[in-house]
Amino acid sequence: MTATEQTVTYQWKLRPVETTDEPLLYTIYASTRAEEMALVTNWDDQQKALFLRQQFQAQHQYYEQTYKNKEFSIILCNGEAAGRLYLDYRPHDIRIVDIALLPAFRNTGIGGNILQTILDKGTQQAKSVSIHVERYNRALHLYQRLGFRVISEENPVFYLMEWKP
Repeated sequence: MTATEQTVTYQWKLRPVETTDEPLLYTIYASTRAEEMALVTNWDDQQKALFLRQQFQAQHQYYEQTYKNKEFSIILCNGEAAGRLYLDYRPHDIRIVDIALLPAFRNTGIGGNILQTILDKGTQQAKSVSIHVERYNRALHLYQRLGFRVISEENPVFYLMEWKP
């Protein structure tokens, strides 16, 4: 390590999502779509923001209505909001509904650490862990490295992946 390089150690924890978190949740969501929106050249920033707001609201409403045994959390790193983690607890499975980190916290090891914690919980509860992953998601290799396997390729956009204890 050179004198200019630094190692940042993050201490993370989860806290429940609160109704006042909607602006933060939108910011996290929009950050996951930034690369995609950069390719849209025929919309101005206001049109992009309106589109993202509509997409966020639709996703949020779908998640709220669909997942009955949900645990929606804000990921805090060293006390700072860093992302979101949405889980749904099923009789034999822990479904990772969504995990997303703000850009400053990506590629730091936090995501892998959080996922390992979920896998440890799956082991303790004798449950599989599953997640839908976009086919071209950069995190796909992380999931595979952690032992997730594709169990369904029926959807043209997503793989359904599963980890078993």
